[in-house]
Amino acid sequence: MSKKNDQEVVEETTNNSKIEAIKNLIFGENIAEYNDEFEAIKRDIKAKKNALEELISSVKQELHQTIDNLGTDVNIRITELEDTLEAKADELNEQKVDRKLLGDLLVKLGNKISE
Repeated sequence: MSKKNDQEVVEETTNNSKIEAIKNLIFGENIAEYNDEFEAIKRDIKAKKNALEELISSVKQELHQTIDNLGTDVNIRITELEDTLEAKADELNEQKVDRKLLGDLLVKLGNKISE
């Protein structure tokens, strides 16, 4: 079995070298040029990918900051509205108390006049 494996390895190596020889005949010097162009394209894609990842990270950070700011603004406005609503409710209660007080005073005044 060992001889068969060695023989297969030799045949595979021979086939690979034949393929390389055929590629060199067909493409010749152009293959090195193609490889250089492919490497340049790979580097360009990698650089653009890195730039895009940095941009995405920056935009994420800005969005989180904006969301935090909006949340704070909304909380402040809600608090202001609650305070305003409470003040208006107190004012209405005071007006009702004043009317009741006025009514009571008028009844007492009416009673004193009738005595």
